[in-house]
Amino acid sequence: MSLIVLLLLPFIGSCLAAVLPHNARNSESLLAGLVALIGAVQVAMFYPQIVHGGVIREEIFWLPSLGLNLVLRMDGFAWLFSMLVLGIGTLVSLYARYYMSPQDPVPRFFAFFLAFMGAMLGLVMSGNLIQIVFFWELTSLFSFLLIGYWHHRADARRGAYMALMVTGAGGLCLLAGVLLLGHVVGSYDLDKVLAAGELIRNHALYPYLLPLILIGALSKSAQFPFHFWLPHAMAAPTPVSAYLHSATMVKAGVFLLARLWPVLSGSEEWFWIVGGAGACTLLLGACTAMYQSDLKGLLAYSTISHLGLITLLLGLNSPLAAVAAVFHILNHATFKASLFMAAGIIDHESGTRDIRRLSGLIRLIPYTATLAMVASASMAGVPLLNGFLSKEMFFAETVFISSTAWVEASLPVIATLAGTFSVAYSLRFTVDVFFGPSATDLPHTPHEPPRWMRAPVELLVLTCLLVGIFPAQIVGPILAAAALPVVGGSLPEYSLAIWHGWNAPMIMSLIAMSGGILLYLLLRNPLKQSRVPHPPLIWRLSGKRLFETGHILLMRLARRVERRLTTRRLQVQLFMLVLVAFLAGLLPIIDKGLSWGDRPKIPGSGVFVILWLIAIACALGAAWQAKYHRLAALTMVSVCGLMTCITFVWFSAPDLALTQLVVEVVTTVLILLGLRWLPRRIEDVSPRPGSEHRARARRLRDLVLAVLVGGGMALLSYAMLTRPTPNDISTFYLSRALPEGGGSNVVNVMLVDFRGFDTLGEITVLVAVALAVFALLRRFRPPKESIQLPAQQRLLAPDVVTDLINPRSASDTALGFMMVPAALVRLLLPVALVVSMYLFMRGHNQPGGGFVAGLVMSVAFILQYMVAGTQWVEAQMSLRPLRWMGTGLLCATLTGMGALFFGYPFLTTHTAHLHLPVLGDFHVASALFFDVGVFTVVVGSTLLILTALAHQSVRSHRPGTLPKTVAAKGAA
Repeated sequence: MSLIVLLLLPFIGSCLAAVLPHNARNSESLLAGLVALIGAVQVAMFYPQIVHGGVIREEIFWLPSLGLNLVLRMDGFAWLFSMLVLGIGTLVSLYARYYMSPQDPVPRFFAFFLAFMGAMLGLVMSGNLIQIVFFWELTSLFSFLLIGYWHHRADARRGAYMALMVTGAGGLCLLAGVLLLGHVVGSYDLDKVLAAGELIRNHALYPYLLPLILIGALSKSAQFPFHFWLPHAMAAPTPVSAYLHSATMVKAGVFLLARLWPVLSGSEEWFWIVGGAGACTLLLGACTAMYQSDLKGLLAYSTISHLGLITLLLGLNSPLAAVAAVFHILNHATFKASLFMAAGIIDHESGTRDIRRLSGLIRLIPYTATLAMVASASMAGVPLLNGFLSKEMFFAETVFISSTAWVEASLPVIATLAGTFSVAYSLRFTVDVFFGPSATDLPHTPHEPPRWMRAPVELLVLTCLLVGIFPAQIVGPILAAAALPVVGGSLPEYSLAIWHGWNAPMIMSLIAMSGGILLYLLLRNPLKQSRVPHPPLIWRLSGKRLFETGHILLMRLARRVERRLTTRRLQVQLFMLVLVAFLAGLLPIIDKGLSWGDRPKIPGSGVFVILWLIAIACALGAAWQAKYHRLAALTMVSVCGLMTCITFVWFSAPDLALTQLVVEVVTTVLILLGLRWLPRRIEDVSPRPGSEHRARARRLRDLVLAVLVGGGMALLSYAMLTRPTPNDISTFYLSRALPEGGGSNVVNVMLVDFRGFDTLGEITVLVAVALAVFALLRRFRPPKESIQLPAQQRLLAPDVVTDLINPRSASDTALGFMMVPAALVRLLLPVALVVSMYLFMRGHNQPGGGFVAGLVMSVAFILQYMVAGTQWVEAQMSLRPLRWMGTGLLCATLTGMGALFFGYPFLTTHTAHLHLPVLGDFHVASALFFDVGVFTVVVGSTLLILTALAHQSVRSHRPGTLPKTVAAKGAA
């Protein structure tokens, strides 16, 4: 299995999970577990290739000119994280089968779960910086969906929103830092970046790119001051918490710190920012965890503390500390996942997670209690467990650090104090819950969970024991393979022995355990009786309160700015937009000046001048009529569009002329549909003194701006056209269209080949716009029974287009008069479809193409709507515009992916000569299928906007009647 298939596997599983039946928990869990297990087995099989510093690399060319290729690489560090993502994902899938309720939308859960697994897998295997940011933001998006899975709960919605805002904002900073990093190196390829450490650290942009990247990493891993979002994410289902907060989501930040450690570490800035944030988070999380009354809240703050420990290790600029950080990443994932699952079992069986209500559970759930106590002891750093080993390495690094005197003195104290707190909250998790008198006020009587629900916890706890007792044999080679890419060179000497004698780290461990037991005994009764609900001093610095206050202040500021800069009048908004655009174009001219060349001029034509005098007159008339009659203004604007079409023909651009003409038809009809929904012009009933003069001044101001903008564009055009351009863009495309694009129609070849990526983005935007219009207007859709109209009214439903053009009554004379055009328009439909296909098929070599063909077909359907009516068209023809749009985007994207399949960059065109028995030779380009996508997207988007507006019209008035506004316009 290749890395590409490995990456696609969770996303394919996500799509399959989404369509499974609602009550098929076994099938969904089995699907998710098999996907994760197959991936984990395959990753395990890669181990011989990466164990001695090897790297597996696969690259698919995407945009090589911009350095944007799909690169997947797996070294030892990526291998370790992939095993965590897939291995713990397998266990969580099995656990979720028993945790999730049959009433929950389980297909949606596993679809989000697998999609997040794929995003995290893509992040750790990415070999391109931009690709890392892409998957980074995908993890934020899917974690938002998972945290807010129970969206009926307010705390889930708030937690998901907070997580998305914090990590999403950090992702934007990361993107800016990555762009600077790629600029410094000259490439976004991760291998080239990792080989340019000296260049990066000595560059002038290093002090700017480093904080941006660190903000992204620290916010993702909930490090101070971004730590506050993680506890509120505990509103997610426990399987989500066990997965996101042990091995995946919050580990993404420390993964990035470790991944870029060879090139960004070693500086004072790195030490103070990363080490300082880690130290603050270590103490803050550990201290706050002791005072939590919720089991998942305690585990959330302990997660923050342990992530701070890893961050502090990475910030010490020591290779041995980096090895210890990698070791603790592995250890933390095992004991924290098992603890979250144990907490979920307690909640699932007892009905509560409140530590103050839980007591004596060891007599009711002895097996689960034993497992939870072992995992909790590992979290506290008890000997013969894996947490003890990495904690000892951490203590050793704080003791033997070489820095300023106060840092050397304070770091061991901070480490020991954090260890003391960890012992205290670990005891609180175990002693307060499992020992003491049996609880009597629980919602349910606890009992042992199903055997297979406990199995994932057993496997993880067994791992904690085996690693703690036989570290060198179990985890030694894996740690060496994973740490080697992080340190960026040869590994430092270290020992994974259980006993290193009586040394400073051992003494610190004994102090931490003794102090933790004493601290727990001092706080046990007050915390159990809720007399000490908050940690001293720290609780006043509420990150949630600061976030919500900042959010409120930001929204108030935005509203104030909106009130200052916006208005309900469209004219004022347009004036500001045009003014800003004019100033943006004027500033370079003032700075650099404007000149034109002596290129030979074409003799003028009186006919051409007359055409544009007509266009100018219509433009002025449209501006004047807009105040009194919008339909007349639209007609005059259409004449301006017609003059533009003639201009294109005049300058030998039939493609543009044809497209412009059809666009004019479609947009005119759509504007007609929306015209009656524009608000009426606000007229002052009792005008104030001087209002008429102000209105004239405003119109004069608008006229001056319009003349300046129009004159400026004319000057720019004249300057461009008069300059000699021996190597201009047109020569480039004209010389390469046929030999490289396989077509003689340069315009179409540009759209589907040379600028195909732009066209793909444009049709995507077109789909987004159509969906936005549909979403805004779908609440106006009429009920289905309204489609069943009387036979006569089917011919002439009162659509707003016909109302605007020819206001009528429901009399038999009007119905009989309109039956003839309706019949003719229906006969024109197949003719228009043939013309559309003709334009489409000839587009690569003659004027035409998918865009204009789609517009022609849209016009054919629009005529049906105009004459026959919305209900009749939808009753007779199943158009399904959403399917048109989806099929078009899929076709265009798959065409580009086909080039990747053959090893070429995305959207590379291939041509072939086919010989058919009857039809003869044909020259076919793969761009034809891309043009099919453009064609279907244009048809679907136009129809969706049209039907959305038409349904609104039908809903507003019933057949045979006219709304007062339309009747009034007709009478006028």
